Amino acid sequence: MFFVYILASLSGTLYVGLIDDLRRRVEEHKLGLVDSFTKKYHVNRLMYYETFHDSKIAENRELQIKKWREKKIALFANSNPRWEDLSKQLSGSYKDVLM
Repeated sequence: MFFVYILASLSGTLYVGLIDDLRRRVEEHKLGLVDSFTKKYHVNRLMYYETFHDSKIAENRELQIKKWREKKIALFANSNPRWEDLSKQLSGSYKDVLM
C-alpha cells in the first residue's frame, strides 16, 4: 500500500509526499526526525491522504498534486475544512521506537 499525503503547518505551508507507511512517516515529521523542508517550517499536520496499490500510480498522483496550490487545498477543503490534524485517526504510535 502506498500513500500520497498532504501535510500543513499552522501558518498554512503545505507539503506533498509519498510513502508506504503513513503512520510512521507522520510520526517522523511530528518528532522532527525528517531533516528537511517540513522540519524547517514545522509542517507536520496531516491534512489529507490517498491510498494506492500501485507505486507508479501513486508517484504520478504525487507529481500531479505537487503542481497545484489551490487544488491541494480543495482536495481537503470539504472533508477537513478546519484543517484538523488527521494523524489522530491513525492507530498506534512509533514514538517509542523512534526515540
